[in-house]
Amino acid sequence: MTTEATATTGLSRSLQRLLAHARAFDARRPRLWDSTLTLFWTAAALVDASGGWRNTAPDPSVPAWLVVTLSLGLSLPLYRRRREPLAALTVMACAALVSAASGAFLQAGYLQLIPLFHIALTRPPRVLLHASALLVPPLVTGAVRFPRGSWDQHVVPTLWTYALVALLGIAVRSRKDHTAALVDRARRLEVERDQEVRLAAAAERTRIAREMHDIIGHNLSVITGLADGGRYAAAKNPERAAQALDAIGTTSREALAELRRLLGVLSDDDQEAARDPQPTLADLDALITGVRKAGLPVRFDRGDSSPGRPLTPGAQLTVYRVVQEALTNALKHAGEGAKATVLLTHTPQEVRAEVTNTGPAVPPSGQGQGLTGMRERAALYDGTLDTGPLPTGGWHVRLRLPREGSPS
Repeated sequence: MTTEATATTGLSRSLQRLLAHARAFDARRPRLWDSTLTLFWTAAALVDASGGWRNTAPDPSVPAWLVVTLSLGLSLPLYRRRREPLAALTVMACAALVSAASGAFLQAGYLQLIPLFHIALTRPPRVLLHASALLVPPLVTGAVRFPRGSWDQHVVPTLWTYALVALLGIAVRSRKDHTAALVDRARRLEVERDQEVRLAAAAERTRIAREMHDIIGHNLSVITGLADGGRYAAAKNPERAAQALDAIGTTSREALAELRRLLGVLSDDDQEAARDPQPTLADLDALITGVRKAGLPVRFDRGDSSPGRPLTPGAQLTVYRVVQEALTNALKHAGEGAKATVLLTHTPQEVRAEVTNTGPAVPPSGQGQGLTGMRERAALYDGTLDTGPLPTGGWHVRLRLPREGSPS
């Protein structure tokens, strides 16, 4: 970048900062700014009224008192230019009409451009028609009473000036409206982002609560079953009791590890916990083995895998958690002598998991966080969940999850 370009850029930035400071001062003290501007132009008009107006006047013999009065009429209304621009222009246009009719042709008449600009900036477009009805008569009157060459030499250039000022006001207004629209859009986006963050936080809390319910509920049910079995075995078979205690310890450690991994996701410091894998379909064997140790006989039929898109890790976790919850409910409610069956079926379009158990007792339909959590998990992956009692007694849970890219 050349030295001249650098200097030009620096000057442009300085002007922008100066304009920003002026706008800020105007916003803080509008009346002071209006008074300053009005006093400045009033002083300029009175200076011209002291004698300079005769240099351009067709009739230099206009009385001085009239010139002073017209100068004040063309400058003092500027104080109301922002709050009532059309009223200010009306007063100034009347003074301009007298100035043109008397032959004074005061240069202060050009101050009408200021309220015209504010009308274009702040008022509806139709108000510009009213403004033009006020601005044209003084021009025509001056051109008719004191013609100088062709009549349009006095009227047309001034009309072009009025039109350009009106267009400038419209352009500034459009830019302000555009900027206001951008600011409003930015605010709406910020509100939407805040809402998305809150919704994501709520969804994350729900997910964590569901995971903790599944982990704690299942493992405590397994531990309870092992403890009950160990207590009965202690009197007759101390070796079986020791095995039950070992299984309780193993299950407890696994539950603690899962809880640490889950809670570690919430901690920025525990990155390793966040990287631990979630359970998948491959972990179903270990899950069912633990349930068997807790005292519930389980028959597991994995079925033959058919070609198809593999389930995503999230969908595999859903299948795992549904089977886990169903077996946990069987441990809690099926009673003594109950048996469970887990059937996993693969097709090119979907994966189905069915868990059934026998026994006199079944969990109440549609109640409890576990059943609600299972339905939410299934719906998350466009799946369906069907639960209910079996005609012969017991309970069934049927999950259907479509493979990714397959019709649900």
